[in-house]
Amino acid sequence: MSTPKQLLKIAGKPILEHTLALFEEAPDVDEIVLMMNPGFVKDAEEIVRKAGFTKVSRVLPGGTSRNATTQLALDVLTDYDPTTKVLFHDAVRPLLSQRIIADCVKALDDYSAVDVAIPSSDTIIEVDDNDIITDVPRRSRLRRGQTPQGFRLGTIKDAYAKAWEDPAFEATDDCTVVLRYLPGTPIFVVPGDEHNMKVTQPVDIFIADKLFQLASSTTPEFGEEDYRQRLTGSTMVVFGGSYGIGAGVADLAEQYGARVFRYSRSATRTHVENPADVAAALAQAYSATGRIDYVVNTAGVLRIGRLDQTDEATIEEALRVNYLAPVHIAKASFPYLSRTRGQLLLYTSSSYTRGRADYSLYSSAKAATVNLTQALADEWAADGVRINCINPERTQTPMRTQAFGEEPAHTLLSAEKVARTSLDVLLSDLTGHVIDVRREDPVAASRQEAESTGKGSE
Repeated sequence: MSTPKQLLKIAGKPILEHTLALFEEAPDVDEIVLMMNPGFVKDAEEIVRKAGFTKVSRVLPGGTSRNATTQLALDVLTDYDPTTKVLFHDAVRPLLSQRIIADCVKALDDYSAVDVAIPSSDTIIEVDDNDIITDVPRRSRLRRGQTPQGFRLGTIKDAYAKAWEDPAFEATDDCTVVLRYLPGTPIFVVPGDEHNMKVTQPVDIFIADKLFQLASSTTPEFGEEDYRQRLTGSTMVVFGGSYGIGAGVADLAEQYGARVFRYSRSATRTHVENPADVAAALAQAYSATGRIDYVVNTAGVLRIGRLDQTDEATIEEALRVNYLAPVHIAKASFPYLSRTRGQLLLYTSSSYTRGRADYSLYSSAKAATVNLTQALADEWAADGVRINCINPERTQTPMRTQAFGEEPAHTLLSAEKVARTSLDVLLSDLTGHVIDVRREDPVAASRQEAESTGKGSE
């Protein structure tokens, strides 16, 4: 018996675990019913147990088809109110965003059936049995379907009840069942996402794995009272805290009641590349307050120049400060953070996705920092220690000015904005994530542009 695709591993975990985690984290989702290939129910139960998914109420064997599996799921919901909101999602879509989940749930306030889809970027052709084109539909009206699909429970149950009365019943998805057997029911379409891909072919495993490696996440934004409640009485250690982003994080945390210890080469003669200096800094903070809740490392060096023209001392410094320092800080911080179930926050650069000429050492070290973040998130999960990585757009900091000179302020992200997002991440439950900070949200900008220019062109 071949292993179901949802049990194959991506980014170190079974695809199923990634997918379940999305709904476990979704605030609008109260309960998860997992339908599994009958021969692998035990495997799915073990994933649920080890991951500690509290919203999974049951793991049940699926049917011989998608429609049969949906019906089996509906059968266990007989005691639920007909107005209950139900989402059906493909377990092999592990890159679903929280935004889509929230939009589906909200849309069910006004509609009893909801689909998720994205515009088709390709021209779609219709052919006959001889592969001769018979029609080319207008692309502006075509969408590529995704999941989840959402329904009021009474609606989807009625649609299936009518469908099973049809001897020719066959449908590839649940919205089709509503469309055909409850033809008067409007089905609202929630905008999907290109990343919400379905892992079906062998190449999809590779693509999804890379998308997880490059995936960026958003973090909840906290209010003033949240900051005060969560930070008052806590202890934060900031390496690189004398200027730039590090100083901004430290200033904000102090403003809301945290006890902050700032360490840097210039102010305290703390060299982050030296394990003894890191250990001494952490020990000092712990001795003074009896706890360490947050450790932040913004220290880094950016040397511009061709690698073949770079001397050995500069190479050594770049690697020790930009990569070995986060490693040493992570190792030394863990004992303290495990006591408080705290968080380590690291920083990368947009160049981690593809190395940039003339600062290859910086780019490659930042890529390594992302991998370190994702690996340690798994290692530390059972201990309750979180680790995340901030990926800021080009930011106005002394380090950047020293490397590139003066640049127009409107082209750079402010250090204050990065610091505010950093604080939000520290207070969140996220772990193992890369969080982009940009002057403008590209997704929101593209959506706004599409709305202002109409539906687009052929």
